[in-house]
Formats: sequence, structure tokens, C-alpha cells
Amino acid sequence: MKRACIGVALLALIFLPAAAQQKQPVKPVKNVILMIPDGTSLSTVSVARWLQWYTNPELEKLNIDPYLCGTVRTHSSNAPIGDSAPTTSCYVTGIPSRTGSVSSYPLVDPENDIYPTNPDREYQPATTILEAVKMQDGKSMGLVFTCEFPHATPADCAAHSYNRGKYNWIAPQMAHNDIQVVIGGGTALLPETSEAYLNEQGYAVFKDDLQGMRNYNGDKMWALYGERDMDYDIDRNPDEQPSIEEMTRIAIEKLNRNPNGFFLMVEGSKVDWAAHANDPIGMATDFLAFDRACGAALDFARENGETAVIIVPDHGNSGLSIGRRECKGYDKLTKDQLFNQFSQFKRTADGMARLVNETPNNQVQQLFAEQLGFEMTPEELNALNNCPDYTQSPIPAAQRSSDNVEGSLYSGSLSSFMAKLMTSKTCFGFTTGGHTGEDVFLAAYHPEGTLPMGMLSNIELNEYLCNLNGKTFATLEQLTDENFAPHQQAFEDYVYEVIPAKNEDSFPTLVVKNPKNKKKQLTVSPFTNIVKIGSKGEETVQLNSVIVYVDKNNTFYLPKKLIEFLQ
Repeated sequence: MKRACIGVALLALIFLPAAAQQKQPVKPVKNVILMIPDGTSLSTVSVARWLQWYTNPELEKLNIDPYLCGTVRTHSSNAPIGDSAPTTSCYVTGIPSRTGSVSSYPLVDPENDIYPTNPDREYQPATTILEAVKMQDGKSMGLVFTCEFPHATPADCAAHSYNRGKYNWIAPQMAHNDIQVVIGGGTALLPETSEAYLNEQGYAVFKDDLQGMRNYNGDKMWALYGERDMDYDIDRNPDEQPSIEEMTRIAIEKLNRNPNGFFLMVEGSKVDWAAHANDPIGMATDFLAFDRACGAALDFARENGETAVIIVPDHGNSGLSIGRRECKGYDKLTKDQLFNQFSQFKRTADGMARLVNETPNNQVQQLFAEQLGFEMTPEELNALNNCPDYTQSPIPAAQRSSDNVEGSLYSGSLSSFMAKLMTSKTCFGFTTGGHTGEDVFLAAYHPEGTLPMGMLSNIELNEYLCNLNGKTFATLEQLTDENFAPHQQAFEDYVYEVIPAKNEDSFPTLVVKNPKNKKKQLTVSPFTNIVKIGSKGEETVQLNSVIVYVDKNNTFYLPKKLIEFLQ
């Protein structure tokens, strides 16, 4: 059966094996909070829940537990296992895309595409539901996360690129896309020109300024911490960086001042990073921090009565298991045997590596006892001393080698050594250091109970998000056609030229002229929402969407309505 809310153009392209699971029409709400624990497999949730219960016997359940309602099959356009860029972008655009793609239509891969894709739209930006409610309904957009702001998941909500790594393309788009509240990491990644634009538009910009953020009473704010990502929650200095729960509460308070409503995305970003590192304490404690943020969102939604909350990971990661083959009899271990040592870890592997490098070698055993609850064996201490980036090692760097280390503890970095060592003290196991393809959990709250139930595809989750806002996929596709038209199509009756970039640090420029009136001219720079009008750029127009340039096809994607300034 075909997806009920898909636009006419896409009906011929995408066919679904089963109908969406909603058993009743979805009632639109004023506010939507989408919460994404990045790279969180269900086993990660289980470990976090056990850790919370073991250390706090009165807390048997997580904040999300009463709202678990289904699962989501999440994937790329041509592969069952996806990374954050195409998986989250499908949630917010309805378009499955290639690995690394940020809210953009995918390249066609006929032999492998899971659903048929449209070759006429390759590389085209795809409008997100956050952009749609901002443009059509005057709602506010908000983003909270703990990675750097141009990273895949936050970028998916308010930027477009076929390459998630092009931060120099993505960062200015996010600054120019009128996001009312941004709180997360990345002080070193906000371009000076973008910061200047934010200041001109009345934003307060805070960099590593916790008290400044807390004391600010205005509505429009960017607050960034750490040059790139923020610290893991268990490593965080609470006097320097806020918790994701506090960030969520502040964002909601500011966004809720808009009488039209808001759409907030909250990402527990570094659950995924800890999973890549095979660091179970980082995974569990960052998920628990995220769950507290979920509690804040759910508290607001229940009291507000006009807000829906959707909680869903973008994909799995690491193949974490409670039980490992090398732990003989692991299936008969008591909760103390499984979780007591684990509960004594006070730092992530990354955080512990930093402390170890700051501590004299003759005090390192005491540090391990205080922070991790154990002392190293002579073999483990020898492996530590042979780590290439261990600055306190008594062994000269030129003499350190894997040949000096017994077993498998030798590692290429101090952080990965710490992850191996800490995991060896548990009975947890990992199958990989990368993403995994299992379905992810789905939890939701709706004030009138119209919930997404059962197993949904990532496309069907987008359908639900659209319906919550009184829209359909056709709405998103229409806005894409209006605001991200190829310049060759938008200006087919005019004279245009793409002027190449002057150097590696600049971008191409599009100049469009009316051949019948030389005074009518547009000068278009990519990755902003500003267009200059006139032969000398005498005037400017500020758009409600961003302009995107794609070098692969030398195309600017921009609003069709710009022709009005040429007539």
C-alpha cells in the first residue's frame, strides 16, 4: 500500500510494503519536541537502566519507559545501515539518502536503492519539517545537542549538503536559517561573518559563557561550549558546561514565548561517540543524561497540553551486549557481579585518558583506584606505559612498542587503551566500533493520545511528524520546489553566470541579469539567506530560506520568487 501522505510526484517513485501504523488520524499540536539519542541501540538503554537502578534502587524505570510504543526501521537510501546524516534527514524530510548526505536528495543507485529514487532531484536540498513550520506557520526552530553544531544531526534540521563533512558550507547555512535557539558545542566553528550576521539580527551569542546564557532574558540565542564537541556528561565540569537537561529546559522556555508554537530537536549526541569508542560507561551515563532531558521535555508537555514529544534514535551502534563469551558463566552472574565494578567508574575512557596524562606516573595507581575503583595489574601498567600518547610514561617514546605488551591491551591511543581496559573489568561485549542496522526504539507522548504504534519505517516517522504539524510530505515537496529550485530552471528566461570562487576560502557567486533592463540584476552568494539587488548591489533582500550551492553540478538552489526582483 502507498504511503497516505506522500505527494503526487513521489507516489510514482516510492512504494511501501505496509501501511503506516497509526490507527487513527493524528491530531496536530502547537509544539513538537523531537529527541534523538544518537547511535543508541536498545542494549545501550538496558545497560543505562541497570546502572541507574543499581546505583539508585528507588529509580527502577527511565523517564522514557512509560512512553515506549514501537520501533523504527532506519536506513540509508541504498543500504540497511545508515549514519546520522541520512537517517535523521529522513526523519525530518521524508527522503532516505546516501551515507553522509545532509537533508538532500540522493544519487540514484538502481541496483541497491531500497525505495526507487528520483534522478531528476539528485543533490537537490530537501525541505525539513522544521523549515516548513518556520516558513509557513511562523513557528520557532530550536536545536540542542552536545556535539559541534554543524555535525550531522543538528545540521540535518537546518542545512543541506551531499557531504556532512563540509562544515564551511553547513555552518553559515545554520547561522542564516533563523533558528531561534541553538545550544551545543562548536565555539571554534562559527565563522566571524556568521556571528556578525547573528548579532545584526538581534541574537545573543555566548561562547563558553555559562552564566551569560543563564542570565540572558532575550528570546534569540546561540550558546556554544567547547571548541568542537562538549564534554561527556560524567566528565563535565558543571561550573563550565550545562547539562543537556538544563539546555533543554532553557530552550523550551525561550521557544515557548512564540504564540505560534515551536519545533525543538534535542540530540544526545555523544552516546554515539562513546559507542564508537566501545566505552560502555560513556554510553550509559550520556544516555542517562539524555533521559533526564527527556524528563524535562515530558514534564513541559504534560503541563502545557499542546505539545507532543517523540523520542527515537537515528541508528544503532557498536553491538553492545550484556554478556561476553570470555566471561565464563556470565549468564549466572549476580547483579553485583555484573554492575558493581561498572558503577564505580567516575570517568569515561576519554576523560580518564586526560586525567592520566595530567597525573605523575608514580600516582597513577591511586588515580585509578579513586576514579575507576581498581588498580592495574603489572601487565596493565606496562601496557599503559607503552601507549604512544601517554605523556607521563617512564619509557622513552622511541622505545614504546606493541612487542613489549602481552595480550591485546596495546592500543594506538591512550583513550582506546582506557576503553579496552575498563571494558575488560566488565562482562559487556562489542561486535564493532561502527554503526549497526537493527531497528531502534520509539517512544512518544501526545496530549490527546494519537501515538505512532508498532513498527514504522523512517519515512513513516516523517509522516507522523508532518501530521503533528498539520502537514504532509507533499507540503515539504512543494516548499522544496518553491525554495530550492535549480538556478537554471528558476532563471531560464534570464541571463546568468556562475563566477568561480577566487580562492579555496571563498565560494562561487551567481549573477543574474534581465537582458531588457540592465539595472535589474541579482548577485547571489551561497549558504546565506541574503541576495543583493541592482547592478552595484544597492539593495538586499533577506529570504526565509537559505541558498545552497552544489559543486558537483555547479548549481545554485534558490527560491523561484527571486525573479520578481528582475521584472
